[in-house]
Amino acid sequence: MTGAKMSQIVLPPNAASRPRALSLATEGITKVFGAMRALDDVSVQVDAGSFHALLGENGAGKSTLVKCIMGFYGADAGAVLLDGARISLHSPRQAQAQGIGMVYQHFTLVPCLTAAENLVMSRADAPGVINWRSEKRALEAFMDRMPFRVRLDSQVADLSAGEKQKLEILKLLYLDQRFLILDEPTSVMTPGEADEVLTLLRGMAERKEVTVLMISHKFREVKAFCDSFTVLRRGRVTGRGDAAAASVAEMSRMMIGETELRERAPRRNRAAPQPRLTLDGVCAADETGRHVVEGVSLSIGAGEIVGIAGVSGNGQSALVEVLAGQRPMTGGSLSVDGAPFSPRRADLDRFRVFGLPEEPLRNAVVPRMSVAENIAFRRFDKPPLAGRLGLISPARLRAEGEDLIRRYNVRTSSADAPIETLSGGNVQRAVLARELSGEVDVLIVANPCFGLDFASVAEIRAQIMDQRNRGAAVLLISEDLDEILELSDRIAVMSEGRLGPAQPVETTDRAEIGRRMGGH
Repeated sequence: MTGAKMSQIVLPPNAASRPRALSLATEGITKVFGAMRALDDVSVQVDAGSFHALLGENGAGKSTLVKCIMGFYGADAGAVLLDGARISLHSPRQAQAQGIGMVYQHFTLVPCLTAAENLVMSRADAPGVINWRSEKRALEAFMDRMPFRVRLDSQVADLSAGEKQKLEILKLLYLDQRFLILDEPTSVMTPGEADEVLTLLRGMAERKEVTVLMISHKFREVKAFCDSFTVLRRGRVTGRGDAAAASVAEMSRMMIGETELRERAPRRNRAAPQPRLTLDGVCAADETGRHVVEGVSLSIGAGEIVGIAGVSGNGQSALVEVLAGQRPMTGGSLSVDGAPFSPRRADLDRFRVFGLPEEPLRNAVVPRMSVAENIAFRRFDKPPLAGRLGLISPARLRAEGEDLIRRYNVRTSSADAPIETLSGGNVQRAVLARELSGEVDVLIVANPCFGLDFASVAEIRAQIMDQRNRGAAVLLISEDLDEILELSDRIAVMSEGRLGPAQPVETTDRAEIGRRMGGH
């Protein structure tokens, strides 16, 4: 995308005579939920035509702040100012009427409708009887003014995740929103799509057509596209500054304070590792019989991390389910150290195959059972937790749970507390304690750090590298390309259920991976 192409954007006729970009500020915003002060005297200034980043760990208050701006919540104290004037918003519809729009983490599109239908139906003035010939002419003219487009006649359900996100952003521009709030907008895009869209928005901001407030955890994007940033921690502003001038280390310190991050051990070099986990022509289908994993072949050596990159929905989750025994194979075979392997409990124990799944509270634990009980799942019916007759010893189970809670720094009120009461990072630490406390030969990891705070991310990535250095074969499946590049020895890309060749990380660059993620 070139600057010349971006300059061709024509403003809607109804907007030609008025200033475009809006400034927005919050002054002393405070929001309390019961005993929890989610926001405490938060003041943020986003100048008209700027591209501003809002940073912070999970639970820092970012979502609460933008929900106050959008009218989902009413602040208990403080004010929101739009172009210097105090406004009071009680719904997202009112925010939209003021020119404030938001792209959420989860799609708000109607899957069974076309892109054109989603756009028209999003308008507050959508007619009861729609002249589709006239509307489609107007939509085509709108798309012609945009640097990227989405097929108007395509059903949303048939669009890729990146196309859906583009449509969400196009919807805001179609509705003539001039202050855009974007919540992790590139999480479902390929690197090429992400750079394309952020370049577009940056150009529009520079021309004072829009103002952008972006919530993001991707420091590369913040430094490449944002003018300024504000950091929240525990509901308070802990830092702000120039995005280009501030270092990643400085922004990280503002986010986590004095929390000590675990350092990862250096990567130990291993010459020609022996194959440990082998996938040979693995196939799997979804519930309709459609193949979602097609002929996947891959060999991972002892002491090696192979990362699989890809945009969500390209078969990665189905492949993890196959390896975990949650989805049957329709073809192909698995082996560990040359011996046939079936992902059932007996073979998982025999070959010492362990896993860190995505969303562990949903996929790896029983929420209402205690932390100690969840930690014991792999060994509850074996000595020393069970006697000869298979009777479980609650005292031994609890003692082992307490030991692993200490060793893995699981923050919980007690070993008996339901695991659903823990934070996401501590649930993942409890799963780590269960899966990694013994000898590990094969480790299967799926988006292990999604939604976690910096300290938890550092701990989990360090644990993964520890297992690799001890000789485990590690399969890392992640939608976070930075994570893939940081941890992997070799990288393969999965697209439309097919796996490309695994290449050494030293010979693979981000742009190449992005092209392969997009199916090129």
